[in-house]
Amino acid sequence: MDSFDYIIIGAGSAGCVLANRLTSDGKNKVLLLEAGGKDNYPWIHIPVGYYKTMHNPRTDWCFKTQPDKSMNNRSINYPRGKTLGGSSSINGLLYIRGQEQDYNLWRQLGNVGWSWNDVLPYFLKSEDQERGESKFHGVNGPLSVSDQRIQLPILDIFQKAANEVGIPKVDDFNKGDNFGCGYFQVTEKNGLRCSTAVGYLNPAKKRKNLKVEVKAFVKKINFEGKKANSVSYWQNGILKEIKADKEILLSAGSIGSPHILQTSGIGDSSKLKKLGINLIHHSFGVGKNLQDHLMFRPVYKVKNIKTLNKKINSLTGKFLIGLEYILFRKGPMTMGASQLCGFAKSDETRETPNLQFHIQPISTDRLGGSNLHNFDGFTPTVANIRPTSRGEINISSEDTRKNPLIKMNYLSTQEDRDVAAKGLKLIRKIVMETKAFKKYYPEEFRPGINIQDDEELVKAGSEFTQTIFHPVGTCKMGNDENAVVNDRLIAHGLKNLRIVDASIMPNITSGNTNAPTIMIAEKASDMILEDSKK
Repeated sequence: MDSFDYIIIGAGSAGCVLANRLTSDGKNKVLLLEAGGKDNYPWIHIPVGYYKTMHNPRTDWCFKTQPDKSMNNRSINYPRGKTLGGSSSINGLLYIRGQEQDYNLWRQLGNVGWSWNDVLPYFLKSEDQERGESKFHGVNGPLSVSDQRIQLPILDIFQKAANEVGIPKVDDFNKGDNFGCGYFQVTEKNGLRCSTAVGYLNPAKKRKNLKVEVKAFVKKINFEGKKANSVSYWQNGILKEIKADKEILLSAGSIGSPHILQTSGIGDSSKLKKLGINLIHHSFGVGKNLQDHLMFRPVYKVKNIKTLNKKINSLTGKFLIGLEYILFRKGPMTMGASQLCGFAKSDETRETPNLQFHIQPISTDRLGGSNLHNFDGFTPTVANIRPTSRGEINISSEDTRKNPLIKMNYLSTQEDRDVAAKGLKLIRKIVMETKAFKKYYPEEFRPGINIQDDEELVKAGSEFTQTIFHPVGTCKMGNDENAVVNDRLIAHGLKNLRIVDASIMPNITSGNTNAPTIMIAEKASDMILEDSKK
């Protein structure tokens, strides 16, 4: 049995960070296991390539959710990265940290060291900010953060319209107070994607104390009593077992981490016994507390102004877009999943914004799977970024190669339905009732201006909702009976096992979750190295 100091399960947004930081001094021997393949598919590195990597079994696990009665009984596609870099290699590249209050709440729940002031240094440490160093931004970190390299009039018009209804223009969403409307920054460098595999793992690969294994599908974590001591995984049809002398670090994400814990005998004892799994430790919260941001996708037609629909639909347009990218590394091929961002309140009783807009200068019936509409249209999506609905992850078999059951329970609380309706009506107000849009004769193509009743609006909008790919919370940090890890991310009741990824979030952050996940891994790296010296 080969031996390593640390075994990291999952080379995704968190795992690549750990691999870099834990091997930097040359002392620790680290094994990084990735169930997916190498990140050598060209579309991974072209920013707009997420249209080619999502729903592609080469780079995406292609999960599907269980049908939700509260969402017209729909099951939706649920992309997760299946390559080095994990979901940071296929995501929409949007860099949002969340609000100061998100992290202060974590601290108020008893998680020492997780307030905004505690975590901000780790955001700065990770960042190589194109705009330069400041109180809120770092330079020379592994993660490149850049301004978008595309400008379109329709986006500026929406920003002006938002300002008319009291949502001010802003140029930086990452200072802890997100209220306003402005352009996303993206995890790119010179028009190319900067995943954690590119930013963190590639510089570390040459180190002799790091070994990276791809197509290594973890079967389970093995224990000696309550002490995690080895990992069993399949590779090339062979079952292997590797020992960890110090710790096993589980970074398989909010779907993968609870899945592996459950197949390893850690979870709700009543459920595990039904599947004949030997119980190692009863941890009721494993797989529960699943939170995500559900995106409503209204579509508006406009006149007297061009969006990207017709350009992308034409061969000439595609050629010109490709040429602009090849020659200048600019234009639509450098786009993140959305270009313009907005944070607002569904009502004035809210202390901080609970709605997020993602404005896209395109429109389509099915995200990532069909041609764009043959008219000038755009998609001002809206999401409740503080959802109260909770889902869960459950294994369907003791064999980890069989996908887990993903039950989201979207819109299952009345509060979430009320916020969704208010969000759709706020978008409608911005587009249909402002001077900025008046001369472009906007028309609500979907869900339809005739739908005024809140419940009917949510029902109609639910037909076209999608995840924004932000699953968190399934191995939550805390001290209550549902917590899976403590505030140093060590699994409760177990030894030598730490969980480091978005699954540890007790509550979802108010915005896109990739930057917070990278921060979590940066902070965890310091904690792991500190604890190893005790």
